[in-house]
Amino acid sequence: MAHDLGRTVAPADTAGPARPRLYYIDNLRIALTALVVLHHIAVTYGNIPVWYYTEPAKDGTGLILDAFVVLNQAFFMGFFFMIAGYFTPASFDRKGAGPFLRDRLKRLGIPLLAFLLLIRPLTGLDGYFQLKTSLAEHGASLPYWFYYLVSWDPGPLWFAEVLLVFAVLYALVRRRAARRAQVTADAAAPGRPAPRPLRPRAIVLFTVALALATYGWRILVPAGVYVPVLGLPTPSYLMQYASFFVVGVLAHRRGWPQSLSRRAGRVGFAVATVATLAYLPVIVTAKTGATDGHGTWQSLAAAAWESTFAIGMVLGLTVLFRERLNRQGRKAAFLSRHAFGVYVLHALVLVGLGHAFSWLHAPAVAKFAIVAVVALPLCWAVAYLVRRLPRADRVL
Repeated sequence: MAHDLGRTVAPADTAGPARPRLYYIDNLRIALTALVVLHHIAVTYGNIPVWYYTEPAKDGTGLILDAFVVLNQAFFMGFFFMIAGYFTPASFDRKGAGPFLRDRLKRLGIPLLAFLLLIRPLTGLDGYFQLKTSLAEHGASLPYWFYYLVSWDPGPLWFAEVLLVFAVLYALVRRRAARRAQVTADAAAPGRPAPRPLRPRAIVLFTVALALATYGWRILVPAGVYVPVLGLPTPSYLMQYASFFVVGVLAHRRGWPQSLSRRAGRVGFAVATVATLAYLPVIVTAKTGATDGHGTWQSLAAAAWESTFAIGMVLGLTVLFRERLNRQGRKAAFLSRHAFGVYVLHALVLVGLGHAFSWLHAPAVAKFAIVAVVALPLCWAVAYLVRRLPRADRVL
């Protein structure tokens, strides 16, 4: 998602003319970033209070926002990791192991530190004052520095944190592969097989494997588990994040996004829709917590739906954007250039807007819509202004 995701040029297996820029992936990044912003606005006004500022819904429309959050969560961060994985091999090939890791540390580590040291202290003030007031009623005090340390987490920048780990693991794998390849004649291009199309059978097998891996993982790490300090809000999705990153790496080497047929995109959307309709009776009738994990059959159904829905959406959106949105004008280029800045900064903007609109009493979905109309352009405007600061554009 950071800058190497911005170098959206098609992979090439042989020397030749300059590779075309993959504008559709730029545009996918814009859409997914906007979805992150909308996702957190929905959390603000729905019934899932896992954000810095929340106003729990007081009417039935909050359920619409909850459904929106659940659908997003099933695929959008996994898709981000897949896009990151897609551009990782090219970055490694250009720079080599040492420069690649230094670049990842700079472009992911600096925004992570900036969030922890500058943004999070501001976004967490509301929670601090609420807890401080509650403790004061019992005669206890709470210094801010103590609250800051015990509530330590990277917020939305957990993505950068995990992506750094994936980058290190990728570099180690490439280094080991290079050592093995030294005894072969084609060592100069390790891990670059000839392009070949993605087969339906492979997609089905991967979907089944991901569903089973997720089901097994959630016996140990059920949904809703929070990892302190690391701040992972959704560790129960780690199987999806890791496997999608690997698929992104393989997709780069084998040219999968370019080889997908239009029919694959239509089938992807159709399968995602059918899977959701089939899952509805389970989610409606399941007892609280039954779908979270612990080896229940409902958690197996949840893992199957999430895996099927996520892969269907990735296939459908990839083909849709490739066929319909593979171009950019000045406005789209601006949005793409500042997308990572929006991701890093949007929490501060949304918390500010939450307080600014706290006076407004309206149905949850209506308030969501009003704040969204203001938040999206404001997030990009703030990202633009911050990136104009000296050297900021090198990491945002």
